[in-house]
Amino acid sequence: MISVTVTRDKGEFRRLYLLGHADYADTDDIVCAAISALVLNTINAIEVFTEDKFSIGQDQKRGMIDFQFTETVSHDSHLLMETLVLGIQKIVDSYGETYVSFDTQEV
Repeated sequence: MISVTVTRDKGEFRRLYLLGHADYADTDDIVCAAISALVLNTINAIEVFTEDKFSIGQDQKRGMIDFQFTETVSHDSHLLMETLVLGIQKIVDSYGETYVSFDTQEV
């Protein structure tokens, strides 16, 4: 199962943490591929299209990505993150919580 946690501070995105693999299928894991594509595209878009500062840690074997904004989040990054959240929620709706757990935390 992929565990996705989004952390906000007064509504502002602070962190995106993913851990695990969906194990939807042995050879063609479309759930894991979909989540990975959404997350990596969002991070790449933030890096290319904004000047927002962030840190990132990853461990491919464990399926871990730890993305954290290190300064104030711009409107563009906020919109990209909202789009990511929407995409993940739609995947959960389609495939169920057996493969993806999604949580939003307010700190």
